[in-house]
Amino acid sequence: MIPFLRLTPGPDRAVIASAIARVIDRGWFILGPELEGFERAFAEATAARHAIGVGNGTDAIAIALRAAGVGAGDEVITSPLSAAYTALAIMMVGARPVFADIDPARLTVDPEAVAAAVTPRTAAIVPVHIYGQPADMPAIAAVAERHGLAIVEDCCQAHLATCGGRPVGSFGIAAAYSFYPTKNLGALGDGGALTTNDDRVAQRARRLRNGGQTDRYRHGEFGVNSRLDEMQAAILVERLRSLEELTRQRRAIAARYRVGLEGASAVEVPPEHDPGHVYHLFPILADGRDELQRHLKETGVETLVHYPVPIPRQPALSTENPAVCAVADRVCNRVVSLPLYPGLDTAAIDRIVDAVRRFPVASAPVRKTQ
Repeated sequence: MIPFLRLTPGPDRAVIASAIARVIDRGWFILGPELEGFERAFAEATAARHAIGVGNGTDAIAIALRAAGVGAGDEVITSPLSAAYTALAIMMVGARPVFADIDPARLTVDPEAVAAAVTPRTAAIVPVHIYGQPADMPAIAAVAERHGLAIVEDCCQAHLATCGGRPVGSFGIAAAYSFYPTKNLGALGDGGALTTNDDRVAQRARRLRNGGQTDRYRHGEFGVNSRLDEMQAAILVERLRSLEELTRQRRAIAARYRVGLEGASAVEVPPEHDPGHVYHLFPILADGRDELQRHLKETGVETLVHYPVPIPRQPALSTENPAVCAVADRVCNRVVSLPLYPGLDTAAIDRIVDAVRRFPVASAPVRKTQ
């Protein structure tokens, strides 16, 4: 079986063990030198002035929104195609998530749909760089500027991605990242960070992640307990050093998939819209998606679906009266992710490609997403 993903430490096992031992020997586990070092390194890697480590990517979005002044009664426009946590983070700050449908080729939120969703209550846009593909940020930024809206980019699947040569996360007031173990930069547990070039946003975010404390035991405002711990920060510092090379490997694997699947009759491969794509995942689209998954499993290939239910159709969002997003509905019924991770060798890639190409066309008549 070719697994969908490998999470056990590989070539970095020794440096990870050393980082863990360093933290244990120091005996400092929360808000210490490892976190400070990682925040400096991650800010530099993402071309941001500030990076603030938090407990997870969901908290990163929520804290970034609150630090930017978004709260109760506001509306925040976002994508229906993402992990539900994007919308749940908006709800955590008391705002209402409003869903704008996706571009059928890029699979990120459609700027025209974003513009159409703006109301007098709209305060912010949270575009999602899904699968590692940057959203059309110049067009989204133009909408935000026209209406005076804040942008908080969801970069949880897009570490080191660029859009038109410019780093994702740099188009708005803040950006959010996840270090969940499956991410391109993954910890050995939960973790997240937000980045910003705004000194006031950074200062407030640091307070909010630590219970709103202005000083020890003095809480100036309502905050949360969401701090990236020293153990995960030490691991992430080490893994960040190799992230550029691992990203190059991801792009090379994706390029081999694209060549191998060109002209495949039963599947549709979403195009690469920007060379800054970092390929957190490699999705393909197929009618008869469930049959394709069974076929691949029978040939020894593990796959996953990201995501089978668009966020507006999640029961947890029912009270938000979400709009129907027809393109996202169709994509969620057709999408399946192929294995893609550093260390996946060419023989395995070619075997996966061969298995996909042997999926019988009769079982999966192609229907374009447009």
